[in-house]
Amino acid sequence: MAQPETASLSYLLLDVAGTPCALPRSAAGEVLPLPDLFRPPACGGWLAGFLNLGGEPVPVVDLARLLGLREGEHDPGPYAHLVLTPDAAAAWLVDRVTDLVAVEAAAIRPVAAGASLNGCVSAEIARGDRLIHALDPARLLSAEERARVGHLTRAAKARLAALPAA
Repeated sequence: MAQPETASLSYLLLDVAGTPCALPRSAAGEVLPLPDLFRPPACGGWLAGFLNLGGEPVPVVDLARLLGLREGEHDPGPYAHLVLTPDAAAAWLVDRVTDLVAVEAAAIRPVAAGASLNGCVSAEIARGDRLIHALDPARLLSAEERARVGHLTRAAKARLAALPAA
């Protein structure tokens, strides 16, 4: 007789400036160690720079600065990671990806959309005696922020295209 399957979702567990967070596994295409980033003069704030991925500039967003968990310049530690989106159109900079876990549906507690900026925290995950903020990647950036990052990405691509091939 077949065993019934329990409903569970996969999440990447993240350390973001000492705050435990999670991203749905479906929101991550690849996890990379932090390489050197291209930082054009227009970069600043939570835009950490651009990853050159096969000649394509990929904007890298520092989640700690975006979420207001860290202010000012910060040198990433030796365990910093980039979490690429599935389409490799952007990457999230985190202090560390700590695990990939299956979370039972009963351990996921929805959070009201107004409880976080732009509704970017969609749920809390109960793991042992702690709660982990489950982030909604579609709501991490506002429409205006996405438009500005898109503009800077196109400018970075034009700068790369203007250089002779190596």
